[in-house]
Amino acid sequence: MADPVRLELVDGAAVVTLDAPPLNIFDLAMRDGLIEAFGAVGELDDVAAMILRADGDHFSAGADLSEFGSAESIFEARRIRWDRDPWGLLWDLPVPTVAALHGVALGSGLEMALLCDIRIAGPTTRTGLPETKLAMLPAAGGTQSLTKAVGPHPAVPIVALAETMTADEALGFGIVSFTADDPDRRAFELAARFAGFDRAALVATKRALRGAADLPLHQGLALERRLARGVVAGR
Repeated sequence: MADPVRLELVDGAAVVTLDAPPLNIFDLAMRDGLIEAFGAVGELDDVAAMILRADGDHFSAGADLSEFGSAESIFEARRIRWDRDPWGLLWDLPVPTVAALHGVALGSGLEMALLCDIRIAGPTTRTGLPETKLAMLPAAGGTQSLTKAVGPHPAVPIVALAETMTADEALGFGIVSFTADDPDRRAFELAARFAGFDRAALVATKRALRGAADLPLHQGLALERRLARGVVAGR
């Protein structure tokens, strides 16, 4: 059986590819592959960005629901998923991360993309969190990452109504950053731009921006000053 995840280095970018078509379902093998890939990217000091993309007609249709029936209970199934946690590794990557979406990006497929810094959707992309229709809760970070991306009030109907959105609708909500006819090509163009920047400044900028979302203003300003001084001192 071919590996469901590939990691390649292309022109200064780490490229993580979901390779389990047609739907790139997140099963245990996919999650284990992502854990290995994201762990490796986190140890690479010479990459300026990471691209998350997928082969096949779709980015990802989400989790493999059949796994829930193989555990003793739904709670045990969730525990198994949480023990295999690629989500935190992706969120913690120091360099900018770019998700290139096409086809469906649903459930944990969208949740994975929401943990990236930049999301690019192609014209065929359909996004959504369908979990409430299945009497479940988005549990790959979706309630948190979606709220960070679009704000608390827009996030409520997106999750509660479980509707699927077009690329333009997702752009309007702020779920995706850009739309492009060829999202992979656009992702590689952005990664090439990042590769031309000072890596230490990129890493510090990402930390400062994360601080703006999570810290009180005075603490965020202190973090920004400390990071700025560190970048200058390191030159």
